[in-house]
Amino acid sequence: MTISFTKMHGLGNDFVVIDGRQNDLALDIATIRHLCDRRFGIGCDQLVLLTPPTLAGADVHVRFFNPDGSEAGACGNASRCVAKFVGGTPTLQTAAGLLPTTQDGDRFTVDMGMPRLDWQDVPLSQACDTLHLPLHDAAACSMGNPHATLFGDAARAEELGPGLERDPLFPKRANIGFAQILSPTHMRLRVWERGAGLTLACGSGACAAVVNAVRRGLTERTCTVTMDGGDLRITWREDGHVLMTGPAVTVFHGTTA
Repeated sequence: MTISFTKMHGLGNDFVVIDGRQNDLALDIATIRHLCDRRFGIGCDQLVLLTPPTLAGADVHVRFFNPDGSEAGACGNASRCVAKFVGGTPTLQTAAGLLPTTQDGDRFTVDMGMPRLDWQDVPLSQACDTLHLPLHDAAACSMGNPHATLFGDAARAEELGPGLERDPLFPKRANIGFAQILSPTHMRLRVWERGAGLTLACGSGACAAVVNAVRRGLTERTCTVTMDGGDLRITWREDGHVLMTGPAVTVFHGTTA
């Protein structure tokens, strides 16, 4: 099967975007894993599949798949790339809900919705205070996918990330952020992503880190998050919605053999 695709990235967090809006394109796990493979396929942190929307108010239905074939509920960097790919200011239908987008020059803003802070919504396997987990004193929330943030040394991502992703406290596994607070408006962040490993940037992880930092009184509600691939601006508005702003880049277009 020949598949047309576009390679894109947001701060080095790279994606294979496949537009299935004009045809009934079904991808099985084996195909997804092959396309994501950096040696035998195209290579990416996530595969993004676009299909026609099924909800009123949505312009495109977006599904995010990890390199291991598992499906993610949300991806901030990929959402910005989809906004650029589709054009205009599309509203994205995702498993995390409807995500409106705006554009200002070469920067795109996605309304990532409201974080879910209850332990059952993260989800966790047992009742816990999500602001202080019994696991490295991490803080947890859901941004449409489960996140836990550890505050301290961002350099420990490779050391602790693999084990924490699969800790029994996270029945659906979790994205693990390692945040270092540099000032009330600036943090350093590295994220071990569920099903993908360490990436150059994680948009939903940046949103979760700022939400958790604000809840602990560590930062202001608008914060620059510096990751290995660059900076995002995250704002947790007073109405509860989290806005993520950053670039989106088209690398090349292609077709599979």
